[in-house]
Amino acid sequence: MEEVVLRLKELLFPSIANMAVLSVDVSIAVVRVDAKCTTAGAACPERGAWSARVHSSYLRFPADVPTAGRRVVLELRVRRFRCGTTLCRRRTFVEQISGLIRRHGQRTERLRSTLAALGLALAGRAGARLATVLGVSVSRSTVLRLVNALPEPK
Repeated sequence: MEEVVLRLKELLFPSIANMAVLSVDVSIAVVRVDAKCTTAGAACPERGAWSARVHSSYLRFPADVPTAGRRVVLELRVRRFRCGTTLCRRRTFVEQISGLIRRHGQRTERLRSTLAALGLALAGRAGARLATVLGVSVSRSTVLRLVNALPEPK
């Protein structure tokens, strides 16, 4: 069973190194993926000090790209660490999994780039309609906002 979960991690998140897939539950309409970060600690974004003192943890549910025609529900357990620096204004901070999700993000980077590509090709309303056909419920304003957030071409 461990080998199957490892293989699914490689298929679903090939470029994410510091992540472990705990379980995958497949039903008719939904693929539920339970995952967590495997690093021992994290660096404080304010001071850069490394901390391994876990304050708490909580679940995040970022939207991800549908797989095999099924909606993917990513249940990501993230930890909140205490900053060890006494002069730091930020007492606690949350670990960030680079390449998977941005700070305060509601979507994975894969879904963001897919929706931005749809927006570049089709613009707002048509991009939102095609996204709905692909299994992602999104508004035309969101598609346009993702296009506007892209860097300017040289």
